[in-house]
Amino acid sequence: MFDFQDLFQWDRFITPTIIKTFYWLVIGLIVLFGISGIFSGLAAMAISPFGGFIVLLSSIASVVVGVVFSRIAAEFILIVFRINEHLGAIRDQGQMH
Repeated sequence: MFDFQDLFQWDRFITPTIIKTFYWLVIGLIVLFGISGIFSGLAAMAISPFGGFIVLLSSIASVVVGVVFSRIAAEFILIVFRINEHLGAIRDQGQMH
């Protein structure tokens, strides 16, 4: 985890430690919007069964796609920081010689 003093110092990045929290917040929002879309689709079925079914299917598909893309985005951010760590290790090895 990170200490409150890390917010005011630039020695260490805090993003890799809090990215999981943001990921789960995004997942929660995606699920809430998906549930809202499912209920909207069920309500729309009373007016137009085919239209409501399309809204229902698109809500479920958007939840799946949203979860996958949010995971990809979180992993991309972590990869950038991991590349930075590896480049720093390579730089430190070169300075020892």
